Amino acid sequence: MPYRLFTFLLFIFSTGQALANTCPPWSPTVARQEIQHLQDTLADWDDRYHRQGVSAVADELYDQSRSRLAYWRACFADIPTGADNPLKTAGGPVAHPIAHTGLVKLADEQAVQAWMHGKDDLWIQPKIDGVAVTLVYKAGELVALTSRGDGRSGHDWSRHIPALVAIRRQLPRPVDLVLQGELYWRLEAHVQADAGSRNARGNVAGLLARKQLDARQGASIGLFVWAWPQGPASQQERLAGLSALGFPETERYSEAVTSFAEVSRWRQHWYRTPLPFASDGVVLRQGLRPDGSRWQARAPYWIAAWKYPFAQALAEVRDVQFNIGRTGRITPVLRIEPVQLDDRLIRQVSVGSFQRWQQLDIRPGDQIALSLAGLTIPRLDDVVHRRIQRPDLDVPDPARHHPLSCWQASDGCRDQFLARLDWLGGKQGLALPGVGPGIWARLVDNGLVTRLTDWLYLQDQDLQTLPGFAESRRQQLLQAFEQARAQPFSRWLRGLGVPAPGALELKGNWAELARRDDQGWLAEPGVGRGRAAQLQAFFRSPDVLMLAGQLREHAIEGF
Repeated sequence: MPYRLFTFLLFIFSTGQALANTCPPWSPTVARQEIQHLQDTLADWDDRYHRQGVSAVADELYDQSRSRLAYWRACFADIPTGADNPLKTAGGPVAHPIAHTGLVKLADEQAVQAWMHGKDDLWIQPKIDGVAVTLVYKAGELVALTSRGDGRSGHDWSRHIPALVAIRRQLPRPVDLVLQGELYWRLEAHVQADAGSRNARGNVAGLLARKQLDARQGASIGLFVWAWPQGPASQQERLAGLSALGFPETERYSEAVTSFAEVSRWRQHWYRTPLPFASDGVVLRQGLRPDGSRWQARAPYWIAAWKYPFAQALAEVRDVQFNIGRTGRITPVLRIEPVQLDDRLIRQVSVGSFQRWQQLDIRPGDQIALSLAGLTIPRLDDVVHRRIQRPDLDVPDPARHHPLSCWQASDGCRDQFLARLDWLGGKQGLALPGVGPGIWARLVDNGLVTRLTDWLYLQDQDLQTLPGFAESRRQQLLQAFEQARAQPFSRWLRGLGVPAPGALELKGNWAELARRDDQGWLAEPGVGRGRAAQLQAFFRSPDVLMLAGQLREHAIEGF
């Protein structure tokens, strides 16, 4: 039910336990600015949705953004900010004969069980991801179609009735009645867990905002009736009555439930079962409820929603780190407030490339949207909201990092130099037992290794300066370094990062390879002009030539 009326009593603090006790450390001035800025963003989203039928963000990101605004307001309750009315521009000129209620959004299993406690005659339905409307029938004929608006009044969409061929325009009996339901985007065997909502609600909202629909557009919209406000007293009678009137989907997708286990089972079933519509959760309702004449445009006690797990989570960026790899590639990584997505607790996410980070300009305090790629890997989707204050960052210069840079631990080179050491000692290189990133970092940070081959010179007395290094650990490390001297030339080449194709076994010694020209490299299988140029540049690099000379001093094979 895609309306912008939210009851936060059970939802405000449900966007993740990470929000608990983490009020931003803002001054009153900054807090006022940031709260107002987010409030203005939400007001813009509301206005675009209600007046233009445009969804600026996914519903679940909107929900989480509203929850974050409410949380910030609670954190800084003494700071006055402007009035916040999500439905400010939602109302229209047409009054609803029966008000549209809201519904409480239950955060988790505990909230669902608490809501169910003491209630009987409960029913569950899919929560259709569409656009809520009022339908008015006179003498069995559909004569009015009104958008939900603010729950009390909306906009007249009756002009679309002729095009909406999937909606029953003539009832089998000449009765007067008012129905409330969801206009949804018709889908074929849609599995919500796999495909998400596919902007289904936005598609419908965008079409209905138009002046006119053609037959093809109208045929793509279906109707799910979820309320007969002045219908029979019991839910069972209402469902049977709706089926008799030509609305069988309501009965087909309504189930009586008596326990939380049944609720959970149906929620999982509809989440993973092919359906003709997108759905973003389930709706729980009591069969017995007040007559529609008593309904008001707010969440009542007899209906609630339990949404599906977020396909996208909203997270606040805490820090931006720039990881520099062996070849000089810069990968920005965002450290975020921990958020739950499916069954994973996510604390960081890669931006992917330095160029993408530059385009998005992500800074601490920004709100980002995350999803899971392949159901396992955290993925940055977009920036949802930016802080007003843009903190400065220590950003590496891409021009200083490339495949032939940082062979020493000089200023600005620590990360790339450590990556070179890790590659050299790793399984793709010398496979030094018990030597990993932590060991290399300690050697570099204590000044024992400043060039790529300095570790070949280390003695036991050098390692004794490292705090916490017992004699047995020192001897294991020295033994690993000594074993490296006996490694074949081919492993040393791979460890140094020679840019040769993986399957190519280079023949000859260092001097022979260094003398090769372009044609000599092009004669190798799998080597094109680009790779030939890289190989020539590698073997002629002054830093690499210096390393080769040092390895020759140590009598390493091939050098």
